[in-house]
Amino acid sequence: MESLELVVVIATAILAMGWLARRTGISEPLLLLAAGGLIGLTPAFDSLSLEPEVVLLLFLPALLYWEALTSSVREIRSNLRSIALQSTGLVIATAAAVALAAHTLGYGWPIAFVLGAVLAPTDAAAVAAVATAMPRRILTVLRTESLLNDGTALVLLAVTIEVATDDQPFAWGSTLLGFTESYAGGILVGAAVAAILLAVRRYLPDALLHSVLSVATPFVAFLPAELLHVSGVLAVVTCGLVTTRIGPRVISPQARIQAVAFWQVASHLLNSALFVLVGLQLPAACRALSSVSLLQAAAAAVLISVVVFGTRVLWFYTMPYVIRLLDRRPGQRARRITAAQRLPLAWAGMRGAISLAAALTIPVVTADGRVVQQRDAVVFITVVVIVLSLTVMGPTLPAIVRRARYPEDEDPARELALAHRHLGASALAALPGLAARHHVDENTADRIAQHISERAGSSADAEAVGNRESLELDLLTVKRQALGDLRDQGQIDDIVLRRVQQYLDVEELRLSRKATSHDHTVEV
Repeated sequence: MESLELVVVIATAILAMGWLARRTGISEPLLLLAAGGLIGLTPAFDSLSLEPEVVLLLFLPALLYWEALTSSVREIRSNLRSIALQSTGLVIATAAAVALAAHTLGYGWPIAFVLGAVLAPTDAAAVAAVATAMPRRILTVLRTESLLNDGTALVLLAVTIEVATDDQPFAWGSTLLGFTESYAGGILVGAAVAAILLAVRRYLPDALLHSVLSVATPFVAFLPAELLHVSGVLAVVTCGLVTTRIGPRVISPQARIQAVAFWQVASHLLNSALFVLVGLQLPAACRALSSVSLLQAAAAAVLISVVVFGTRVLWFYTMPYVIRLLDRRPGQRARRITAAQRLPLAWAGMRGAISLAAALTIPVVTADGRVVQQRDAVVFITVVVIVLSLTVMGPTLPAIVRRARYPEDEDPARELALAHRHLGASALAALPGLAARHHVDENTADRIAQHISERAGSSADAEAVGNRESLELDLLTVKRQALGDLRDQGQIDDIVLRRVQQYLDVEELRLSRKATSHDHTVEV
């Protein structure tokens, strides 16, 4: 019964805080955190503890999959070096810096490194909620970093927990091997699952089954990776990226419209629920403190927060200059941004529920039955760092972006115009042959060529209308092929493709319904 009550309370909080955010302009994540904190203070939920499996096995795969589906493969490929450095090097640097700070505060090295691994990754849900109004390239780097650094951090966490609980000495060789196996294995599993499921889609008879498969896909990708002890995060992300690349040629418009509508609602609910759950854990983390005083833990949390975000700022104001010294190609020079324009990248390092779930996975006792010292403090510090990142960095990020004065990103609009021109030219080139095949008269073909969309008052009979709509459906197929060719040639990216594809999907659904209604009219 308590679980049902929690679902109702969280849903009510999401609705109420969403309404309040839209009425007042206050950051929605901030309101959701506050709502969670208030819920955690009530007697009904004061003993509630978030199970890490709920986040890692339910929330994480779904959210990562949707983020991957809405990413641009081309932009990821062109910014791969920056993304790889941030999702691996920055994670390790942050973990080391936090461990050093925690050890200075009196924490043992093993638990200090566990805390570092917990706080190292940014959170995809938190970043997606606040990182807006940035150029496409910057957004791609931030979103993809938050997708991939979870995999690095979770592998690092597994190693540090093993050292902390089993008294195993740290070994660079086995750790690097573990990273390599986890990354490579996760990518291979994700690509294989995507290929299998895309093949299965060809045999599904209707949109409803396609949607069911879409919902199941992230978990189908995550499960075998976890069973093989490789990165489930990388498997889900790879599966999503492969699907977004090949899916437009395999998935039907009706199935895509239905699935996208579902994922938009589901991702919003899951993201919002995570913010509420993080807020809910703050009172519980305060009550669970026993190894140190609340004041000591709060001071440590503030210091660790400064270290976490200071390390990120230091990275973004040193690593680019190192890269400039090593790579002086003209093409790379053109991609450089100013110091002011790097600040939003550094500022958008919000932590979220992934870090909380990671902290809660720390065992209470070691392999030989000893209590893991200072685990309660690690959980408390993690919650406070998350709350500070979301309440301080999240609301101030829009002002930081405005001060960066990014030049207007004209590429998406230019690529969108290119796509429309190319699709129109392709359709016009195919029109005469298709018109003859469907026995559409020349006048009707001319009207289609002139993009006359409203023909409700046409005096054509039902059979002629059906022929015309069959012709227009075939023209949409031509446009889809042309759109996919543009994307494959690198002239537009996946984001532009999805925008145009959405219009084509709606148009095809409209034409299909009209054709069906005309068929019924003729039969009657």
